[in-house]
Amino acid sequence: MGKTIEKALKKSSVNSLEELALLFLKLGITAFGGPAVHIAMMQEEVVNKKKWLTQEKFLDLVGVTNLIPGPNSTEMAIHIGLLRAGVPGLIVAGTCFIIPAAIIVLLLAWAYVSFGKLPQISGILYTIKPVVIAVVLQALWGFGKTAIKTKFLGLICVIAIILSVFRLNELVILFGAGIILALIKWFNTFRKTQDTSLFSSFFLMLPFLEAIAVTPTVTLGIWPIFIFFLKVGSVLFGSGYVLIAFLRADLVEKYGWLTETQLLDAIAIGQVTPGPLFTTATFIGYLLAGYSGALAATVGIFLPAFIFVLASNPLIPRLRKSPIMGAFLDGVNVTSLALMATALWQLTSTAIVDYLTLILALLSAIALIWFRINSTWLIAASVIIGLILKFI
Repeated sequence: MGKTIEKALKKSSVNSLEELALLFLKLGITAFGGPAVHIAMMQEEVVNKKKWLTQEKFLDLVGVTNLIPGPNSTEMAIHIGLLRAGVPGLIVAGTCFIIPAAIIVLLLAWAYVSFGKLPQISGILYTIKPVVIAVVLQALWGFGKTAIKTKFLGLICVIAIILSVFRLNELVILFGAGIILALIKWFNTFRKTQDTSLFSSFFLMLPFLEAIAVTPTVTLGIWPIFIFFLKVGSVLFGSGYVLIAFLRADLVEKYGWLTETQLLDAIAIGQVTPGPLFTTATFIGYLLAGYSGALAATVGIFLPAFIFVLASNPLIPRLRKSPIMGAFLDGVNVTSLALMATALWQLTSTAIVDYLTLILALLSAIALIWFRINSTWLIAASVIIGLILKFI
């Protein structure tokens, strides 16, 4: 009897790993458009379709990933893998989401070095962008019904959107809303709590940050490349624009490892390929030191995300169980929603450029929200439309 149960558990674990691998390999190939779109696609898959997580649990994960450094959508994949199948699931989900994008970027880097220019894929992007707008809109629709529990939370969301539009630091918005709501909850209950000590758990990771946030030697090599991107992946909060600032300040201005043109081309590749934007590091690593450099840069920039998720994931149930820390998490969740809404607006301004893209966005939104069509099929259809338009 005991052996039968053990075999069943092992089979269940293997099946979970296979499901995670297939899901995140698919997302790694089809998830265009940046973190907001990636998270929206994950929400559709793991909440609406597979029912692995509730909407509230998924939102809690979104909130926590905004509080730690690193690529948010990759950290979401890692969180989901950890909850689904433990540490093996963490590794499988994270690597399967990263690897397809890294391979695509590596191939483009090889073409760039070999032929001296970027492959022309603007026609495909022209039709993909309106679809990803609809994907984010669908996720916001679902998140809003879960995160905005009260009129006051709705007001917090509106204020956070306004502050985000005026470019107030994202961490200030997230922590500010969370702390305000936690304090209100504390005053309303007229009692003190020790649960706020959970904040200190995040700061346990600071020695790790300080240890790796060292200046790499100016001499170009595999180890300096790894250390530099490990530092970036460990201290980088915020959007892809912050990543650009980091790379330009050190790689172009300080060390002279890249030219301005090479950096711009690397950023362009990261933005127009599926999967995490941080695979820009793969491109840069290849430019600097070939395949070994690409591997060192990719491992360096993504490794901290696995460590931070492993450290922060156990805190989430404790945050939610405590009334005061639960209020903090509600504030973080609703402001995460606001940041996604701001990202959607920014994406819309570059994606909806004419009547055709407007029609594609509207039809995609209707297909997703009303008819529940899988976003992967819509993106595949948009690629075909883009190829047809390119050759007409």
